[in-house]
Amino acid sequence: MSSFVQEITIGEIQEGLASSQITARSLVAAYLERIESMDWNNFGLRSVIETNPDVFTIAHELDREYRQNGPRGVLHGVPILVKDNIDTGDRMLTTAGSLALADSPAPKDAFLVERLRAAGVVILGKTNMSEWANFRSTHSISGWSARGGQCCNPYVLNRNPGGSSSGSGVAVASSLCVVSVGTETDGSIISPAAVNGIVGLKPTVGLISRSGVIPIAHSQDTAGPMGRTVRDVAILLTVLAGVASNDPATKKNIHSLDFTKFLDPEGLSGARLGVARKFFGSNAEVDRLINQNISIMHDYGAEIVDPADLPSHGRFDDSEAEVLSYEFKSDLNEYLKGRGDSVGVHSLAEVISFNEEWKDEEMPYFEQERMVEAQKKGPLTERAYLDALAKSRRLSRDKGIDAVVKKHHVDAIVAPTRGPAFLTDLVNGDPKSISCARPAAVAGYPHITVPAGYVRGLPVGISFFGPAWSEPTLLKIAYAFEQATMARRSPRFLPITS
Repeated sequence: MSSFVQEITIGEIQEGLASSQITARSLVAAYLERIESMDWNNFGLRSVIETNPDVFTIAHELDREYRQNGPRGVLHGVPILVKDNIDTGDRMLTTAGSLALADSPAPKDAFLVERLRAAGVVILGKTNMSEWANFRSTHSISGWSARGGQCCNPYVLNRNPGGSSSGSGVAVASSLCVVSVGTETDGSIISPAAVNGIVGLKPTVGLISRSGVIPIAHSQDTAGPMGRTVRDVAILLTVLAGVASNDPATKKNIHSLDFTKFLDPEGLSGARLGVARKFFGSNAEVDRLINQNISIMHDYGAEIVDPADLPSHGRFDDSEAEVLSYEFKSDLNEYLKGRGDSVGVHSLAEVISFNEEWKDEEMPYFEQERMVEAQKKGPLTERAYLDALAKSRRLSRDKGIDAVVKKHHVDAIVAPTRGPAFLTDLVNGDPKSISCARPAAVAGYPHITVPAGYVRGLPVGISFFGPAWSEPTLLKIAYAFEQATMARRSPRFLPITS
């Protein structure tokens, strides 16, 4: 029964709804069957942390509305999964994977969830994630949370799913939903999208409201769409984008655009792309694959500037770490205050104490060094924070992405997103690896990754990133690349690399 949703697109769902061949209710049933069979039982993917107990009631009402009034829009009746750090004002929990927040649901929907519901989306459930969005320990394991366990990569099960939007990436790749919502501070959408063979877009900070999302740092945090195709990502982005009165960053955005209008199969023709060579070199097979794809883009009419490296490459890691520590303490304390007495912890200090009290459950593999360090920080008026923030913005923007765009007159910067998925290691945690996520993350600029091919059966992504509010250009280029290569293949759920 559930096989009909495998690799289905939003467009195909709407065709099925319009012809009465499928309903929102039949979609929900099919996805729940796949989740139980593939995620919780046969393959133990552990990508879905919880399903919505009211999902059939919601789907039934949306089907009734569809019959009587027609669709609200292209997402009417579409089941979507959202990351477990995004508030839903229903009977589901919002915990960031931590037992410390598992007392009761959030009091209301996040702003982006309000937009999804208004568009007729069925919130199918919550996805597992790297606990506290990977901001608990310097030796954390991506895809692990105390509440959800260890999430697995569907291409090769002993490989890591990336983080922190681990479950969001795995669920989309495995057709447990058609699209999902992840969040990113630095690499948390881009990394799991790449290693799970899907499309992920981290938008400009402020395009999507962070209101009701458990934070790390307001200068870099954003939610973003994850899907199997660029078109589905553009559709979801159109609904997610919006201005929230309690998120000042959204006042600058381009929220009223229909991002699907920028999808052009000829979008590579005349595009000028700069190659960030300093993100190559970690894996010879990945380098060969990305170079082949750059040649394909040239064949389709793109002008290639090679190299086009950031002059500040690698020079703002320390300042970013300082900013995140300061903002994590301030922003999390503010968020927990908003949750009120519905949870048992009301500050970062209380979260740290909770983890110590429940050490066997919360810290069986790694500690909470990042949290402890953040707790030592003072207010956001301190000179150390202000200097670090200024340095990060200057080096990632003026002397980073903006400098490359201005010098080389490029529309976007291209690079391998990261290497293939590494082995999940419960002893040593995640290994260090090269990723091109940091510049756009620190700058607060947009970044999209698209499937580029495979290395020994493991997905590899290619990245396009650029200046603030350049989502239309990035989507145009990414879509044309996708249509030229059609690189994505469904996962095979292999136990080990063949």
